[in-house]
Amino acid sequence: MNIEGALKEAMAVDGALGVALVDYDSGMSLGYLGGGPGLDLEVAAAGNTEVVRAKMRTLARLGLNETVEDILITLTGQYHVIRLLPGTDVGLFLYLALDRSRANLALARHELKRIGSQIEV
Repeated sequence: MNIEGALKEAMAVDGALGVALVDYDSGMSLGYLGGGPGLDLEVAAAGNTEVVRAKMRTLARLGLNETVEDILITLTGQYHVIRLLPGTDVGLFLYLALDRSRANLALARHELKRIGSQIEV
């Protein structure tokens, strides 16, 4: 699945507000859909890159031989899910913002995992 197709599928998840595919080495978004005045996806991509980098550093310092699958940030009105993509030559993640009142978090995580496994970059 190409990037555009993956982003469209992610936006079809119930409660989706915005989605981005992000290179966490550079912090640059490779593409995004949705967002709006309260959700600048370019800013979110850069900010969540720092979250991913911090988690990677922490795992290294702890000496844990683990792989991060996803990171969940829970806000009062939103869920933010960061799904790292395994098996890519560059570090990529999908970032999905969800309206907490309309989203099913378990289903959203499942869909993001499925979508992430099918992206061809």
